[in-house]
Amino acid sequence: VGEVESVGPGDVPFSVGDRVVVPHHVACGVCALCRRGSRTLCPVFKENLFDPGGFSEALVVGPRAVHQAMRHVPEGLSDAAATFLEPAACVLRGVDKADLTTDSPVSVVLGAGSMGLLHLLVLRAVAPEGRVIVVDPIADRQRIAETLGAQAAVAPEEAASAVHDVSRGLGADAVFDTVGGAALLRHALQMTRPGGVVVLFAHAADGETADFELNPLFKNERRVVATYSGTLEEQGRITELLFRGTLDPSPLVSHTLPLSRMPEAVDMARRREALKIMVVPG
Repeated sequence: VGEVESVGPGDVPFSVGDRVVVPHHVACGVCALCRRGSRTLCPVFKENLFDPGGFSEALVVGPRAVHQAMRHVPEGLSDAAATFLEPAACVLRGVDKADLTTDSPVSVVLGAGSMGLLHLLVLRAVAPEGRVIVVDPIADRQRIAETLGAQAAVAPEEAASAVHDVSRGLGADAVFDTVGGAALLRHALQMTRPGGVVVLFAHAADGETADFELNPLFKNERRVVATYSGTLEEQGRITELLFRGTLDPSPLVSHTLPLSRMPEAVDMARRREALKIMVVPG
């Protein structure tokens, strides 16, 4: 999120002084993967379109991002909320893959870090009639989840019981894994109802393999789906939710630090002493 200081040549739909938000990567839109709906797997998608990068006082935004992904930020929308445009779009992509078509879906979010809690907020924004259970071993994060609207927020050893109670014994329609790893995948599958889905949002360790029994997956038509990043389409829908105030992720920002304290921000994140840290130039 920033203010336009200058614009390059050509027909640029922004002016000096505009307050804007822009993600750092955009698919080409024309390759075989893009044409088949897999735009986040486009060969150029991982290219960083910011120079020199996001953590700087000033940066140049590449033309593909300017013309396809940059958006004006309206008055009344905080910088903190606007910064979640890209990560919330990543979450929305996974929510779409869960295909929550029931009237009152029961979802489980494994992990109550910033991305787990962002899942909670996006789920409540797009399916307000749904019920969300958040699972995390840290009591403080359980309390935050409850404050943000979780139907239940429990420790891992209490998860099965909570899912049973909230779903009235049926099981969860969808489980979103924001932690990663084979052990969580096995437990996630056990929480799902027949026909339910596990959405893998987080990375596993390099070389790690799954170790769950196949027949319960096959005979109950359970699904395991992977989701990676977000596209312009999801970013557009998140923009509407942010601009209407239906989605407000700003409570997830636990600390705001100046750019000069960037090493401290990284250390705080590594020690899990912060939920989400917003870095500002001054």
